Amino acid sequence: MGRVTQRRPVLRIRDGVVSSRPDTLVAEEPLEIRLNGKPLAITMRTPGDDFALAAGFLVSEGVLAHADDLQNIVYCAGATQDGSNTYNVVDVRTTPDILMPDITLERNVYTTSSCGLCGKASLDAVRTTARFPIDDTPASPPVRLDPELLAVLPDRLRAAQRVFDRTGGLHAAALFTPDGELLDVREDVGRHNAVDKLVGRALRDGRLPLRRTVLLVSGRASFELAQKAVMAGIPVLAAVSAPSSLAVDLAAETGLTLVGFLRGTSMNVYAGEHRIAQRAVARQG
Repeated sequence: MGRVTQRRPVLRIRDGVVSSRPDTLVAEEPLEIRLNGKPLAITMRTPGDDFALAAGFLVSEGVLAHADDLQNIVYCAGATQDGSNTYNVVDVRTTPDILMPDITLERNVYTTSSCGLCGKASLDAVRTTARFPIDDTPASPPVRLDPELLAVLPDRLRAAQRVFDRTGGLHAAALFTPDGELLDVREDVGRHNAVDKLVGRALRDGRLPLRRTVLLVSGRASFELAQKAVMAGIPVLAAVSAPSSLAVDLAAETGLTLVGFLRGTSMNVYAGEHRIAQRAVARQG
């Protein structure tokens, strides 16, 4: 199985002093995801949690929603001359009676570590395939978040990034309770992969939908990350950087609370502000 980090030689220059030394880098390798034996997608990822990554990807595709939708996930032999397993190909087998959405069967997908689901930018597609509405109901009261609590979550995420400390080159995604308790954190060279790993683990543990959770991502909040939150039933998505316009549109249409530029005590709430506790503050001058 592939390693999370790899060593490479580097020429280091510090204050005019030149030296040669090995450097620890985050590993990036392709993962081919097959669905019931047929190629579906290739993503560039950091090896590790591959089964969760594949399961989470299929949640965002509208294929999987519950643990019993999944029959099993196995590694397939890679394309090597000696026939050895590269651990870069996984096959996801669904239960026989599962209904496949047309959006998955009609296409093959190549995703890079930065773009996520590049070929699917349709709000209608998410609206029609989402299994877990995140609209607040009497049976599912809204999550209420204090801005002061949100403000400390990035530091808690950063403290849990073990591989980042060694490489400085990984995105991270974390799930928190409304009280700020860290439930899970995953790292990957692709931020969308990190989210898939979180969602995939929750699916396999029978914890979907993730209704009373907060998803925090390092970096920006793109459309595909908002999509993944909606498809997993997550009501709040927060990011340390900016959201895209389409992410804001999707959040507004689905009821997702979307927070961007979460840095220190500052943040912007782009949609779903009813979940953020607000207190009037008198301004001087």
